[in-house]
Amino acid sequence: MAHPQRINRVIVPDEIRLAFAEGQERHALTLLLRERDRHAAGSRAWAELERLSGLVMIHMLREVEGTFALERADTLLDALPDGTPPVRREDRPTLAWLDADQED
Repeated sequence: MAHPQRINRVIVPDEIRLAFAEGQERHALTLLLRERDRHAAGSRAWAELERLSGLVMIHMLREVEGTFALERADTLLDALPDGTPPVRREDRPTLAWLDADQED
């Protein structure tokens, strides 16, 4: 049985996955930020997309910006304002979430 927190994770649109897989990191980052902004700030979806954005920034060697994004996201995932239990470290977004072949 899947962990319940895993079921509730944000769905990364295929367009973002494809851009990242094709080496278009800047485009993938732009799409991630747009997708993030469609969600309420402070929500789990916002935090997960912010974390993915930070990982992409670090991948692009924009370490300072990426680290700040990870800190913002992880702070929220440690204590979501809506009372949702903290998201376990192993259930947090990684670059593998951008794998074009990933199944949801």
